Amino acid sequence: MPLTSADISAIVLTLELASLTTLILLLIGTPIAWWLARTRSWLKGPVGAVVALPLVLPPTVIGFYLLVTMGPNGPIGQLTQQMGIGLLPFSFAGLVVGSVFYSLPFVVQPLQNAFEAIGTRPLEAAATLRASPLDCFFSVVLPLARPGFVTAAILGFAHTVGEFGVVLMIGGNIPEKTRVVSVQIFDHVEAMEYAQAHWLAGGMVVFSFFVLLAVYASRRSQSWT
Repeated sequence: MPLTSADISAIVLTLELASLTTLILLLIGTPIAWWLARTRSWLKGPVGAVVALPLVLPPTVIGFYLLVTMGPNGPIGQLTQQMGIGLLPFSFAGLVVGSVFYSLPFVVQPLQNAFEAIGTRPLEAAATLRASPLDCFFSVVLPLARPGFVTAAILGFAHTVGEFGVVLMIGGNIPEKTRVVSVQIFDHVEAMEYAQAHWLAGGMVVFSFFVLLAVYASRRSQSWT
């Protein structure tokens, strides 16, 4: 059998992590991107820089500070312990928190670009028809920014699937709990099980290829509309 039960478990866990992370990122990334696209506040630069930090920081640095923050002496760790949740490191919930932060720019930036491309005229036209800001957003902005949402969802999902350093630092390597595909490939290579590593790594290559095709297709459709 090309894939072992451990491989399949890692694939399922990775898909669950990427799906949940993408959903959370769209929920929290949309208001952040909207604010960045519309605000003239001096805070736009600092907030945008914080959002983009995962693009330039090594994953191990992000994982280390998240591990410290969510640890027993960190602010998040102390809060979760007081709430009776326990500690997040080396748990699926910890992987979700780390993945959300690490993949945030891959969702916020496409949405911000889509919102900025809309401009102010459609919103002004809707306002003259006495549409509320909420109506404007759901009736005007969301349909016009649909390609941006598609791109953001694809990139957020794919980037989460390809994580390694952050998930290894935060989640460790616990079978059926925190061991994702990238960590499983690393385990196969360490054990010199190259055939098994080829199956998973090759699948990642094919997955990444079709992700890029989907992103380019969404951008092409956006340029035609």
